[in-house]
Amino acid sequence: MMNFTLSNGISMPVVGIGTFMMSPAQAQKAVYDALICGYRMIDTAQAYMNERAVGRGMKESGVPRKDIFLSTKIWGKPVSDGRNRGKKPRAFRN
Repeated sequence: MMNFTLSNGISMPVVGIGTFMMSPAQAQKAVYDALICGYRMIDTAQAYMNERAVGRGMKESGVPRKDIFLSTKIWGKPVSDGRNRGKKPRAFRN
């Protein structure tokens, strides 16, 4: 697969799998299958309500976490209104 080289020298995949509009079960299977097939970029979002399932698919695949590029989006309101200032979003917790 093709990669971009970032300014810090890290190579990032050009193509990945998105999980928009997938149920948790669909997302888990799709992520697992994609990683087994060689994909290393995954996109999800808090609003998709499948982040945990994405994590399960990643874990099941056996691909080391350090080899996976994961992008997510957090819901803007709790961050922008200051209520959660300094708190780590759930998506970034172990």
